[in-house]
Amino acid sequence: MEIERKFLVVSEAFKNQAEKKEKIVQAYLNSHPERTVRVRTKGEKAYITIKGKSSENGLSRFEWEKEIAIQDAENLLKLAEPEPIEKLRYEVKIGQHTFEVDEFSGSNKGLIVAEVELNSEDEKFEKPEWLGKEVTGNKRYYNSLLSKNPYKNWEE
Repeated sequence: MEIERKFLVVSEAFKNQAEKKEKIVQAYLNSHPERTVRVRTKGEKAYITIKGKSSENGLSRFEWEKEIAIQDAENLLKLAEPEPIEKLRYEVKIGQHTFEVDEFSGSNKGLIVAEVELNSEDEKFEKPEWLGKEVTGNKRYYNSLLSKNPYKNWEE
């Protein structure tokens, strides 16, 4: 079970705190609301991931992931739904937690989102100054939906 909270990022100050940065390319073989099947390359590794439907509050959902050969991922990406997600992921340790900050490129350029994984839905965590509005449970920010309705198309 994956439990996470998601936030918009209001500055690039996180980049100075990052311990790691990797390029990610991912696309969806299935983006049905009840389950998604994702193929991802992350640095020199690749994964296939299945995620279940989110809980009502958007905080938790079932997740299954398996590492696969990079060549297999590249082949599967050719079968994926349109509009792959491209981003740089920064890992930033704040207190006892690691924030994964995704700086999107391509059709989602300009969007920066941070996620923190928790052990329970009510777990406390330190919020860095660059963390903005919480968007946990806002499906618009799910990567599977960003592939269908990219950030560049949003009207604010």
